[in-house]
Amino acid sequence: MKHQEGKFQDSKGQSLYYQSWTPEGKAKAAALIVHGLNEHSGRYQDLAAFLTENGYAVYSLDLPGHGKSYGLRSYVDDLQDFFDPLDIYLNMIHDWQPGLPVYLLGHSMGGTISAAFLIEHQDRFAGAVLSGPLVKVPDYVSNFTLQMGEFLSSVLPKMRIISIEAEAVSRDPAVVEAYLNDPLVYTGKVTVRMSNEINKAIAIIEEKGANISIPLLLLHGSADRLCESAWSEYLNDLVSSQDKKLIIYEGLYHEVYNEPEADTVFADLLNWLEEHTS
Repeated sequence: MKHQEGKFQDSKGQSLYYQSWTPEGKAKAAALIVHGLNEHSGRYQDLAAFLTENGYAVYSLDLPGHGKSYGLRSYVDDLQDFFDPLDIYLNMIHDWQPGLPVYLLGHSMGGTISAAFLIEHQDRFAGAVLSGPLVKVPDYVSNFTLQMGEFLSSVLPKMRIISIEAEAVSRDPAVVEAYLNDPLVYTGKVTVRMSNEINKAIAIIEEKGANISIPLLLLHGSADRLCESAWSEYLNDLVSSQDKKLIIYEGLYHEVYNEPEADTVFADLLNWLEEHTS
């Protein structure tokens, strides 16, 4: 396996970090991983190593405001600040691996961004895998709260409002400890602008998600406290893909790739990829 890392610039000239894991020989397909809120691409190295061992070239980047990329932690000016780097990096991947099918793998907020990105760019992918996707506003969040968030985003965009429950990412204490001690994981509160831009992406998915028609695999833990498993069921019903599969893992928490049953999840992912790559 070859591991490479580097940086590229988005359309604003801002610096974004990326890394890749590629097989020694020719890859059969490529996977682009989009990480979740407040984390970074390095937390997917076990998944990347597994896929690379099975012949896949794996690419990931640190989103703006995350990891080794530019920006205030857990903040973006606009939703386009997520889409623009994905667009540029995807072109780079197609240049590096000409003619190779590329699969989009998005987790949590990365699933939000991925689903919204697919609406306009699905023709550039062979399929998509979304795990624990944040594609619905929780039922307890009222329209008034959303309107207040939109107002605060315009006047106090860097105000911090909510944080992620670290213990909810995995049932494995070692994963939680590593998450809390990782200097590239931001454990503070999310800015109101970030929250508002995520809500915008969710609204786009609700309005246009039915346009997604490429092969889709959805993975979710039934005991996910951060993103309800019902949200994957919602997305599964929303898209128009004829080739789609939903797997709900009984008792698993949010990060299905980092649960004690990860081997089962990895195998399900690989089986799906092999079926579609062949």
